Amino acid sequence: MDLADRTAVVSGGVSGLGFATARGLVARGAHVVLLDLPSSRGADAAAELGDRAVFVAGDVTVEDDVRVALEAVPTGRPLGVVVACAGVADPGRVLGRDGVLPLTAFDRVVRINLLGTFNLVRLAAEALAAVPADDAGERGVIVQTASVAAFDGQIGQAAYAASKGAVAAMTLPLAREFARIGVRVVTIAPGVMETPMMAALPEDAQASLGAQVPFPPRLGRPEEYASLVLHAIDNGYLNGETIRLDGSIRMAPR
Repeated sequence: MDLADRTAVVSGGVSGLGFATARGLVARGAHVVLLDLPSSRGADAAAELGDRAVFVAGDVTVEDDVRVALEAVPTGRPLGVVVACAGVADPGRVLGRDGVLPLTAFDRVVRINLLGTFNLVRLAAEALAAVPADDAGERGVIVQTASVAAFDGQIGQAAYAASKGAVAAMTLPLAREFARIGVRVVTIAPGVMETPMMAALPEDAQASLGAQVPFPPRLGRPEEYASLVLHAIDNGYLNGETIRLDGSIRMAPR
C-alpha cells in the first residue's frame, strides 16, 4: 500500500502508542486523523504533526463520534489504515481492601477497551469496503491493540486482561470475515511500554518493570510499536495474527 495517497485513522492518537504511530504514518506520507477525547491535547498534537494531520474530538464508544472521525478523511486521500490505540488500564482487585470490585469499574474497562475497539473496527470496515481495491485486491489494514495481559494478566488486572483477551480473540474471525473485502486485521500485544500511563509511576517502579524484561532489559518504546504497525501495513501476507511486542517478558502474578 502506498501510504502517500491514503489516510489513516488512529484512535487514542494524541499520546503514547497512538501518537508515535501517527508520527510514523505521517513520516511515510500518509494523512492522519487523530481521534481522541475532547479533554486531550488534540489540537497541539495535530499541529505538531503538520498539515497532513487533523484532530477529531470524540469517544470511541460513541457511534456518531467514530463516524465523524471517518468522515474527516480528506477527498482524494481514501481511508487505508485504521489503528485502534484508545484504552485504559484501570487496576482493581476483585476482592480488595474496600470490598468487592464495583461492576461499574469492570464495565468501564471493558466498554472502552473492547466495545470501543469493536465500534471503530466495524465502522472502519464499512468505510473500507467502499474504497477501490489495489492491484493485489487489498483495500486496507486494521491494527488492533491488545496487551500481554491478555495471556498472563497479573493480580488486579481481571478487567483489563478480559478486555484485551477479547480483542486478541476477535482478530482471526475479523480477518476471516473481512477477507472478502480485501481488508487485513492484525493485533499487537505490547508488554511494558513507555506510555503516559507508565509515566505516572515512580521512576524506581518503571526501572523495576523494565528490569523484568529478559532482553532488552528496559521498557518498550512507542516508536517500536509504531514500527510494527508500519510493518503490518507493508507485509501483505500478515493477517489474522496477534503479535507480542514485549522483549520476551512473561508477567509474574503480581
